[in-house]
Amino acid sequence: MLKKLSGSVLILGSRILDPGNDYSEVDEKLTSLFPYNIEIRPPEDESHLVSWKSQLEEDMKMIQVQDNKNHIMEVLAASDLDCDDLGSICVADTMVLSNYIEEIVVSAISYHLIKNKDPEYRNGKLVISSTSLSHGLNLFQEGKSTGKDTLKIEAQAGKTEILQKEIGEEDVVKPEPKSEIAAPGNKNEVETSAPVGKTGGEHSVPASKASEVPPDNEFEKRIRPVIPANDIDVTFADIGAMDEIKESLQELVMLPLRRPDLFTGGLLKPCRGILLFGPPGTGKTMLAKAIAKEAGASFINVSMSTITSKWFGEDEKNVRALFTMATKVSPTIIFVDEVDSMLGQRTRVGEHEAMRKIKNEFMTHWDGLLLKPGEHILVLAATNRPFDLDEAIIWRFERRIMVGLPSVENREMILRTLLAKEKVEEGLDFKELSTMTEGYSGSDLKNLCMTAAYRPVRELIQQERLKDLEKKWKAAERQEKFPRDEGCRCSGYERRW
Repeated sequence: MLKKLSGSVLILGSRILDPGNDYSEVDEKLTSLFPYNIEIRPPEDESHLVSWKSQLEEDMKMIQVQDNKNHIMEVLAASDLDCDDLGSICVADTMVLSNYIEEIVVSAISYHLIKNKDPEYRNGKLVISSTSLSHGLNLFQEGKSTGKDTLKIEAQAGKTEILQKEIGEEDVVKPEPKSEIAAPGNKNEVETSAPVGKTGGEHSVPASKASEVPPDNEFEKRIRPVIPANDIDVTFADIGAMDEIKESLQELVMLPLRRPDLFTGGLLKPCRGILLFGPPGTGKTMLAKAIAKEAGASFINVSMSTITSKWFGEDEKNVRALFTMATKVSPTIIFVDEVDSMLGQRTRVGEHEAMRKIKNEFMTHWDGLLLKPGEHILVLAATNRPFDLDEAIIWRFERRIMVGLPSVENREMILRTLLAKEKVEEGLDFKELSTMTEGYSGSDLKNLCMTAAYRPVRELIQQERLKDLEKKWKAAERQEKFPRDEGCRCSGYERRW
């Protein structure tokens, strides 16, 4: 191809090198094609470095927006569609369109055909406008927020348009559009809940109205979908033993929510950090679920997939959006399971710079200069490796509760709780079982009960197999005694002679 070009030819190429990985050998052909290498490093001057990073973030945003537009155009082209004014859609809507274009395109086509009597076709493709795509996006968002079928809304809008064309614009009253609520941003979302609080007398805490709080930016849109779920069905009654731990959690979490008048200032303030640590399988995550169910506060389960992003600088913005959204739906419980994976020591060898920024941003919003006195946000965390946490993180956990292996009495209570709704043999000695299971955790006891529950299932299946074999043997014996002669077509009277 290069030989066909006339005149001088200059080829420019770029390559991104990750300093954390080993440099791989470059092919000799590439070396001969690119004899000159220019290494671009960040500027050393602080003022130039700030402007360089801001420009880099802007370039990454532009690349992301262009990628979203390219994905939308690919889906439209696969559906024999085209859009000339796609650039008129705002950046936030473009991101949502890119994630859900397959579901939105049907409503956009329907709206476009209703609005245009003579639709435009170009090279066999239907040309739709950005207004039709925005209308389909609004219908999709309303369907997500209300839980209704988008097709029903589209059909209602279509009927209204047809009536307007038949009897005139002034005679038809248009239905008022519902409040626009942002569609969910990332699909890799996480287990969360906003449980309904128990009625604890006059000071019961109402359920959070997170669905009514509009997000301020696209980062809050990503955090927003994880708030209004109500799927947790674990209560303190479902947890055997650990009475002292449950009582402590009720004082630290439930009491400030139900009686905020008692925690107005001075030394008596609501707790802002609780760490549950101990061996695996002792019920730390189950305790967090029970707190979320009975506290009556908004509950956000945070993981690395919620915070991290492939784009430079967006990790800190996601952390900031997490706390700003938690402030809007306060009181809020932010639960971080396996907290050592996200907030470990900052002195780890080979740790990426982005992880350090996430930890610094998290601590700043949790208990730093950006903390506001009226905010009631509790960070609840669980870990099996408390010594791997950063010292500043451990200091911010005002209460550190060890959830250890259960004692003999606690194991008996756990077994009774696990088998309370099961059919067990009369006279089962729970004390003997608890003595035999020395060193077992709550999870081990549950697995033990599940293994025992499979025994009657195996016995039942084995009995059914034996019955099937007996039927087959009897059928084979019957066939040997009275063999069938398929070639004989004589009657029974003739067969006897």
